Amino acid sequence: MTYLLATRIFAWLALLCRSTAAKNAEILILRHEVAVLRRQAAAPKPSWPDRALLAALARLLPRSLRGHRIVTPRTLLAWHQRLIKKKWTQPPSPGRPPVSAELRNLIIRLASENPRWGARRVHGELHRLGHKISVSTVRRVLRAAGLGPAPRRHRVRQEWAAFFKSQAHGLLATDFFHVDTIGLQRLYVLFVMEVRTRTVHILGVTAHPTAAWATQQARQLLWHLGERAADFTHLLRDRDAKFTTAFDAVFASKGISIAKIPPRSPNCNPHAERFVRSVREECTNRLLLFDRGHAEKILHDYARHFNSHRPHQGRNQLAPLDDPHVIPLPTTRPERRQAVASLINEYHRAS
Repeated sequence: MTYLLATRIFAWLALLCRSTAAKNAEILILRHEVAVLRRQAAAPKPSWPDRALLAALARLLPRSLRGHRIVTPRTLLAWHQRLIKKKWTQPPSPGRPPVSAELRNLIIRLASENPRWGARRVHGELHRLGHKISVSTVRRVLRAAGLGPAPRRHRVRQEWAAFFKSQAHGLLATDFFHVDTIGLQRLYVLFVMEVRTRTVHILGVTAHPTAAWATQQARQLLWHLGERAADFTHLLRDRDAKFTTAFDAVFASKGISIAKIPPRSPNCNPHAERFVRSVREECTNRLLLFDRGHAEKILHDYARHFNSHRPHQGRNQLAPLDDPHVIPLPTTRPERRQAVASLINEYHRAS
């Protein structure tokens, strides 16, 4: 501000040495320049020193000329009101304290993990955890998160998710998927997965799947499991016509109940569907299958890789056959091995 005032004062002193005609010519030129600039910039943005200088010089102009400048009396009043607003700031009203992000996430977590809990039940659990919050606030947080009342949050999908978690230790999942050979022959693959460990069993590959064939594959699976068959309580399957009463009776003889998913609901059998996606993306979509024997060999090789080496997020990045109590030591010399017709690389500790 001081620098600006000093430059303006020296400029005024220099004007005293100039003639009146030169001053009038300069004023006319400056007015025309201002008119040109107004057509290009509708809203000029002066800085605070510019505002202070213009406000001080505006009083020296005649009243008839004040309304034709970029700084009008209304502009001066607006600048003054901004100064008052910046000087006299009031703290915000206290009101109700906002809900912290940690508490909001906790409310949503309790409602998501317990779909049968309403707002009052969640409020009671929060009270036991030492959080002081009202029921209306809990209800408002749940509504903002898209979680309605408890009966509406209790969907079929959540029921199946709870079923998977509670029964995973004794749950088997089975399904069919198809592959096509180089001769355009479609082959059907029947597999069973142990949900708790994600271990996959390729039961068979055939071009003509029948109910009798599926039943025979089920008998061979139970024979392969041996005494381990007693560890399973449920078999999850869809409503395919090849899964007949005889197929269910094979598992019922070992005390394994059949759980049928709803019609046209593959998401209710997610572990089997996820395996189908993995085997297609990592194996069958990346090579040509010549015939049934070639397809069966490739699928058994992939199942061996899937069970003994491939990490799974559901098992904390462990393979199905890995021992969770064994902690591997880091190695600086990994050795690469190729599996499944050299499609997949496996890395082991160098011997």
